[in-house]
Amino acid sequence: MSTPYETPPRTTTQRTESISDAIPDPEPIHGAHDTYAKGEVGSIGALISDISSDLSTLMRQEVALAKAEVKESASKAGKGAGMLGAAGYAGHFVVLFLSLALWMGLANLIDSLGWAAVIVAVLWGIVAGVLAMLGRKELKNVEGMPRTAETAKRVPDAIKGNEDHR
Repeated sequence: MSTPYETPPRTTTQRTESISDAIPDPEPIHGAHDTYAKGEVGSIGALISDISSDLSTLMRQEVALAKAEVKESASKAGKGAGMLGAAGYAGHFVVLFLSLALWMGLANLIDSLGWAAVIVAVLWGIVAGVLAMLGRKELKNVEGMPRTAETAKRVPDAIKGNEDHR
């Protein structure tokens, strides 16, 4: 029974004539185009060509993946937007019929169909005015894209190499 503390038995090795005979063959490097032995490349140009070709292939694959993901996301977003639009349309009918019910209920209370319609219209006018004021207030608070504008201003200096590292 062997334990981890035992030394392995010595194997006899043959004597080599030179040091280069004792060095094992280099491990192969597998690229997309050629296989090079580690440390042994036919030419630097071929290696750089393979690297740039692999990088180009990688970039094309990444762009293709991004396009596929955007297409899938856009499809789901379009379906969701369509359903929200349909819900808004159905909600419009709910509001319409509730307004008609309110109109008829007021007409029965005050015995005047015309004045009941005016009251419902004034109520909707007030709702519209309040929503318009709130919407205008929200639009005034929109800042746009301040960080994007700031970084876009720094791009020309960065290309020239004069960027300010913050």
